[in-house]
Amino acid sequence: MSEDFSLGSVQVQRSPMEQFSQFLRGRGKRITRQRRLIVETVFSHHDHFDADELMEHLQELIAQRQVSRPTVYRTLAELVEAGLLRKMTLGGRSVFEHEYGYPRHDHLYCQVCNRLIEFQSDALERLRDRVARQHDFQVVGHRMFITGICSDCRRRQG
Repeated sequence: MSEDFSLGSVQVQRSPMEQFSQFLRGRGKRITRQRRLIVETVFSHHDHFDADELMEHLQELIAQRQVSRPTVYRTLAELVEAGLLRKMTLGGRSVFEHEYGYPRHDHLYCQVCNRLIEFQSDALERLRDRVARQHDFQVVGHRMFITGICSDCRRRQG
């Protein structure tokens, strides 16, 4: 019998847009049309992405001058600050993933193709907690990246 390492779900009271709007209001800012379009694009599907990949998704809106490149970068930084996105540095580039409303998880990272595979393990969390107790350490979270080479890249290297 194999273990299930798939990610569960997380229930949230507010949508990412509502959460971001509240964050901005708390800083005396407003949710502009540009910010709204960016947030809608970012949360329309789940995958890891960098700023250039987001720009590709927004290419038509940028060409029509409905969204500006500087606003994309500023909004990404605000989404990280608001706790909606997590920023990671992988292979020398900044990569983003959903944080708000997304379950705790860890990653397998292919150092050849930069693929990220998400997984969740209760056994890993129990081990983390046992080690923390042994050292009288209060855990507030963790992030694990296991680096290696994915099966597709190993086959290509064949």
